[in-house]
Amino acid sequence: MTTPRKAIDNFHLPLLGVSLTICILGLFNLYSASSAGSAPYFMSQLAWMGLALAAGIFAVLIDYRIHERLAYFYFFLVVFLLLAVFFFPSAGGAKRWIPLVFFKLQPSELAKLAIVAVLARWFHDDARSRPYTLKQLRIPLALLGSCALLVLMEPDLGTSLLILAIGGTLILFVRVRWKSLALVLVVMILVSFPAWKFVLKDYQKQRILNLLEPEADIKGSGYHRRQSIIAIGSGETFGKGYQEGTQTQLKFLPEKHTDFIFSVWAEEHGFVGSFALLLLYFALFLFGLQISSSARERFGALLALGCTAILFWQMLINIGMVLGILPVVGMTLPFMSYGGTSLVVCAISVGLLLNVSMRRYMF
Repeated sequence: MTTPRKAIDNFHLPLLGVSLTICILGLFNLYSASSAGSAPYFMSQLAWMGLALAAGIFAVLIDYRIHERLAYFYFFLVVFLLLAVFFFPSAGGAKRWIPLVFFKLQPSELAKLAIVAVLARWFHDDARSRPYTLKQLRIPLALLGSCALLVLMEPDLGTSLLILAIGGTLILFVRVRWKSLALVLVVMILVSFPAWKFVLKDYQKQRILNLLEPEADIKGSGYHRRQSIIAIGSGETFGKGYQEGTQTQLKFLPEKHTDFIFSVWAEEHGFVGSFALLLLYFALFLFGLQISSSARERFGALLALGCTAILFWQMLINIGMVLGILPVVGMTLPFMSYGGTSLVVCAISVGLLLNVSMRRYMF
């Protein structure tokens, strides 16, 4: 059997089908949100979809082992870009974007892929049969911490936590001694107190406090959370119907095209539609884990796991946020929310998963 034939036989069509289905539903949903005054976002998203598709195809075609050799280059390039954002004008009080000719680049989105690649490379090169100690993890923890800290300084608390969650998933996968994990947990608790006082901005603190006291400021800092919960609850079992959501169409729901796009879907399609969408996401995650577990070498397994972690944690944080069980931190929903760089990163993540699946016969 020829090599191209083997690649085709190992192409994971169910993963591609689920991803494209979520993308189509995302456009369908964004169009409804656009009818409430966000039309430019829908047209822009169509253009980004084309770019994301091209990026995903590129990620499939290039042998993923090339990324193993370039992993450290990717990481230091992203670190350079994360530093570069501080030399450009802020937008909304944050320095997260680098203005280019036709669009704004958000390096923190690229950081998610870079941290996956560099940690997968490091753990591939330093494979051990016994669980790691904290001392042995000092290099990957330094790589992860430096990247997360630069993103936090933008400030972008949500993406910083997401990067830590992605890196933490890979570290737990390679196995760490329980004593070391307990020590990390203690250190995190101790660090949280000075971080609250000296690192977090006032609005970030207020978002966390809103989670603890939901009714404290529903017309101010708690407004987003409150309106999201109203929109989701009003959808009831089957929803109000396409383009019939009052919270969306009457513009009570803020950021309906980005962070709270799931609230639009839940209001219009209800519990049944929301459950169906979540099933699609969990199918995507299960396919990702299946590809990771069937990879024939360590870098491919870790790369696939990291790409799955990007999609999983991003979905979990966004859904938890709009349901009011996590603080509002500004997090897009994969393939559903408006957002160019985020969409491209998600497409590349799926492309890399397909890549690992196609090439597993080589080892």
